[in-house]
Amino acid sequence: MNQLKIFISLTRLNKPIGFMLLFWPCSWGLALAYKLDGDIKKFFIFLFLFFVGSVLMRSAGCIVNDIVDRNLDKKVMRTKKRPLASGQISIARALTYVLFLCGLAFIILIQFNLLTIFLGIGSMFLAFLYPFMKRITYWPQLFLGLTFNWGLIMGWTAINQSISFEIFLFYFSAIFWTLGYDTIYGVQDIVDDEIIGIKSTAIKFKKNIKKFVTFCYFVTSVILCYLFYEEFNLNIATILMISFMISLFYQINIFKKNKPETCLKAFKFNNFSGLILFTGIILI
Repeated sequence: MNQLKIFISLTRLNKPIGFMLLFWPCSWGLALAYKLDGDIKKFFIFLFLFFVGSVLMRSAGCIVNDIVDRNLDKKVMRTKKRPLASGQISIARALTYVLFLCGLAFIILIQFNLLTIFLGIGSMFLAFLYPFMKRITYWPQLFLGLTFNWGLIMGWTAINQSISFEIFLFYFSAIFWTLGYDTIYGVQDIVDDEIIGIKSTAIKFKKNIKKFVTFCYFVTSVILCYLFYEEFNLNIATILMISFMISLFYQINIFKKNKPETCLKAFKFNNFSGLILFTGIILI
């Protein structure tokens, strides 16, 4: 039972916001492709497979991140009790878990077409590169955006078996979404990160954080308006699309730099934002 608790803590399975933020872009890509394909059975099967894959890959990514950051995590109040940082589990066992989770994820991946399989393998490179970015650049959130939203393209190719300019543009807008919400999340660690030398957009733009997040969410909103403007009319889908944009700027309004609990609240609100956009795409 204790090992199970350690595994859950290590993989953050008790914090579903992480794998949901990985899953929502996958669902957007699938929903867009489904609108062209129309095979509802395939859509729901693939939606389930992408959900399970998101849980597995996010869990593996958390372990890799903790292995890389184990010495740094000991110095940060929010992370010092993590299993690897506190010595509750060995690196060898943690790596065994990573291999097991990646193996299961690969079994899911090979259920899709060849293009999606190649894209999935490519995403693993991004996922395992991310933990090192915070040491060398103030833009690790950008790399997280590249990684977390890769599933948007994969969701599209899983059904449509091709890549289009529009889906890359959607991917680009989603990167700015992640850049915004993970900057909000990073505000919680500014003090500790500066002490131990970790870089982030929260630190880079700490004097103008709200302006930076506003810019990120504005870019996301403008691109979405461009992509879906032909569908905009007085219906529930349009209302949901607009609600998604409002939800982004609601986050900007509620988070306070000197109140970490408000940053976490704003960050978690993105789960609701992701659901709104998914529903809007389905109803277009």
